[in-house]
Amino acid sequence: MSPFLSTYLTPNATAVKFAIKTTLAMMLALYVALLFDLERPYWALISAAFLQIRPMSGMVVEKGICQLGGTFIGAVAGVSIMALFAQARVPALIILTIWIMLCTYVGSLWRNNYTYGCLMASVTAMLIVVISSGSTPAGIFDIALARLSELGLGAICAMLVSSLLWPTHVGTHLATQADSVINEAFEHAALRLEASDDIPAMQKALRNSLGPLTLLETDSQAARFEGPVGPGRVRATHVLTRRTLRFFANLQALHQLMHDHADRLAPESIELARKVASGFRDAEHVKGVADARQALQALRHRVHEHDEESTLTPLDRRMRLGLRESIGHAMVMLDAREAIASPASHQLRSSPLAWHRDYLAASINALRSGVLFALLATFWIVTAWQSAMIAMMLGTLFSAFFASRENPLAITKMFYKGMLVAIPSAFLFGHVLLSQANGFPMLAMLFGTPLFLGLMGATNPATMGYCLAFTIFNILLTMPGNGMDFSFDSFANRVVAVIIGLSCVVMGFRLLPGPGARLRRRRLIKAISKDINALRRRSIRDAETRFSGHMADRLLQLAQHDDMLPEDQRHLFILGLTGLDLGTATLRLRDRLDDAPHPLIRDAHQHLLHTLAQGFEESANGRPPQGIREAGQQLETAIEAYGSVPADRRVLLEGLIERLELALERLARIMAEQTKLPSSFNR
Repeated sequence: MSPFLSTYLTPNATAVKFAIKTTLAMMLALYVALLFDLERPYWALISAAFLQIRPMSGMVVEKGICQLGGTFIGAVAGVSIMALFAQARVPALIILTIWIMLCTYVGSLWRNNYTYGCLMASVTAMLIVVISSGSTPAGIFDIALARLSELGLGAICAMLVSSLLWPTHVGTHLATQADSVINEAFEHAALRLEASDDIPAMQKALRNSLGPLTLLETDSQAARFEGPVGPGRVRATHVLTRRTLRFFANLQALHQLMHDHADRLAPESIELARKVASGFRDAEHVKGVADARQALQALRHRVHEHDEESTLTPLDRRMRLGLRESIGHAMVMLDAREAIASPASHQLRSSPLAWHRDYLAASINALRSGVLFALLATFWIVTAWQSAMIAMMLGTLFSAFFASRENPLAITKMFYKGMLVAIPSAFLFGHVLLSQANGFPMLAMLFGTPLFLGLMGATNPATMGYCLAFTIFNILLTMPGNGMDFSFDSFANRVVAVIIGLSCVVMGFRLLPGPGARLRRRRLIKAISKDINALRRRSIRDAETRFSGHMADRLLQLAQHDDMLPEDQRHLFILGLTGLDLGTATLRLRDRLDDAPHPLIRDAHQHLLHTLAQGFEESANGRPPQGIREAGQQLETAIEAYGSVPADRRVLLEGLIERLELALERLARIMAEQTKLPSSFNR
């Protein structure tokens, strides 16, 4: 059954509740707007609709605050522009274009509801400048106040309905996401420790864990608005993110050893890894966090018993330690999951993560928004067509709104199709039938019908783009108010305006699509190399915070890019995991040797870290790493001569350096082979 048929023929309770809640919030906003005779009540409806897209109470409150804050800032910007250029329309539009570009640029660098606040700041300023063109100073202020009232009304109604009717909480959502992260991570671990050749299955499990992990980290900030336990959930989320990334780094290293260098390992080590893999599969299906943690604790004890063997090579010892560390990370992940669900009974401490920010992509997004608005503003001035303001508004709104999405052109096309379906619906319900309505109850029944139907499909990711567009364009093409114009000419003008506006957005994403895949890969390699180098200079705590946050985002991007390649050319997530593994090893070396007593040890330590960072950049570009073994031997010699490190620790250090050299050599071979292939990624 297609997603649309399943949505409407067999709707689930969540979809029905969401549609009812959002429709009620919109009708409440419309009723109050009509009661107080606001100029453009449909802005209150759109405001309520956007806030209910993520209907968790904390999320609605956070988004509402960002919307009100962005609207206020945009109103101040719009009034300031008109105060300076009230009688000079072209300079006012030039300054407005710069403001829209600035808001889009800043919004593209953020990953949470602050992006929405930037969007509202640009749209509100645009509405004030365009609508108040030629108005008196008092009229400009009235227009700004009207926009604040309409958008604020929609936000208040959305927050009210969200908190009173079938309230859902961010905490429940975070616990569900944490379950997905851990279950998929354990599945990924089992495949890795079995030395599996099934790259697509490993990549799928990795992506299915990283996807909710990234969403979890972003959404966790809204938990602050759900009572005193909210900050505890945020800290637990940070712990889960850090430990999951370390978990993946360990697994990448262990898989490479067993898959590519099994001849260097004792058969007992490989068999032990398979037992650990079986333990992770069992833990994935155990009911209850406490039982799963107990099972992992027993597994860790079993691995520790095997470490007592004295005949193990440095690489074998390194592998056994890696197995113990992986189990330890998994246990902390379970603790973090429990703290997310019950923050009052489980206290964890952690600092927030820093996310990867692509300044080039943000600049392209800002340029696209500025060019698009400038073209539509020129069209408005030349034609003096009043409905062109709708096209300008759509171009500003959607060029910025879609820019931060993973595939903006595909989403824009989905909205375009939803808009085309909304045209006959708006004509029937909002033009023909609504012209015969008498009183608000009849208006709500007629106008609310297409909105409810559209919102029914807004909870399904496969239909969300089409259905949300259908809902929004029903509002824009109807524009409900106290003095509605039901003439066909007015409706036709609005149809032409929305088609022009959204067509320009599609063309904007086609002509300025953002950094190409090849350029993005080079930039990601450079960014990872830069962060690995920075690990040597920052404090360990700050370095880990920045590196973990950046790598979570990059790994997800690289895994998504791999999906676009044939199976024999998928190499990008290996690149990211190797960088993550190297960064984690660098932090581990710093933790052990930063406070070494002798300067020769510290110098050799710094030289090794620099060589490893340089080796990653060489390997990522298809060149064999140079000097890693020599730098490791230099450090081992210095420790043996001037340090007091136990012999077993020196053996582990030797095994770590050997493992990292093997990992980078493997990456260099893979990247060298891929650069010779005429892949779609390289084109």
